[in-house]
Amino acid sequence: MSAVENKLIELGHALPEVVPPVAVYVPAVRSGNYVYTSGQLPMVNGELPRAGKVGGGEVDADTAKELAARCALNGLAAIKSVIGNLDDIVRVVKVVGFVASDPTFTGQPQVINGASELLGEALGDKGVHARSAVGVAVLPLDSPVEIDIVVEVKG
Repeated sequence: MSAVENKLIELGHALPEVVPPVAVYVPAVRSGNYVYTSGQLPMVNGELPRAGKVGGGEVDADTAKELAARCALNGLAAIKSVIGNLDDIVRVVKVVGFVASDPTFTGQPQVINGASELLGEALGDKGVHARSAVGVAVLPLDSPVEIDIVVEVKG
C-alpha cells in the first residue's frame, strides 16, 4: 500500500474502487507525465448520497464540502487506476470544482475546499494546486458537486 493510501486511512478515509463511468468516457487518462481525471461525482458504493442544489435548502454548504472531499477520493482512485501507485504523484497541478448552486448561493470556494483540503492532507506539499470553483445550474445525476483533477506524475 502506498504512503498516500496509508495517510488517507490515518485520516479516516479508505481509497474507494474506481467509479464506473455514467456515459461514454474513461475515469482518467495519462498523457506524458500528466493524468487528467474525468469529472468525479461523490459516488459511494455506486450511489449518489445526496442530490440537489447547494444553498436554498436542498443541500447545505457543509454537506456539499464533505461531498467535494468524496469527489477528490474518487479522483485519487481514478488516478491510481492509471498509474498504479499514488506515491508516483509529483504534484496536484489543478483542481476544477463545479457546484450545482441555488441562484443566491455564492460559497462555491468554501465547498470546493473539501476537495482541496483532502488533497493537501493526503499529499502534503504535493497536494497544493491551482483551482477554479464554479457555480452551475445542474450537474449529472443532479449531483451537488463535481471535481476534475490534473496531476503530474513520475516519468
